Amino acid sequence: MKILVCEAGKHPVVRDIEHTLKNLQGIVGGYIEAIYPYEEPVGLVCNEDGIALNLPLNRIVEGYGVIRGTFFLCGLTEEDFCGLTDEQIDRYSKLFWDIQHFIPTPDGLMPIIIRGL
Repeated sequence: MKILVCEAGKHPVVRDIEHTLKNLQGIVGGYIEAIYPYEEPVGLVCNEDGIALNLPLNRIVEGYGVIRGTFFLCGLTEEDFCGLTDEQIDRYSKLFWDIQHFIPTPDGLMPIIIRGL
């Protein structure tokens, strides 16, 4: 299954993994939680306990806020996760390419976008 992995402070990378719960949990470092922020059949899978574990701030996802810890994007079927298409990999690699760092302010977190590295 071809997925796009996004680690905090790094550019996204494509990985081809065997679709097992153990592998999915290994990527995010614990129990998985899937969110569905996009209109197309793509899921964003992250660590369910990212906030409680105080995992590193990673990327802002519109409608969800800041995702903590490593997450990955995968395709969706009606019943399960599946691999991304080449077009989806290209689109989401571009979307998450810029690295984000966060600075606390009195009004909340302010993202600092690192472009072109």
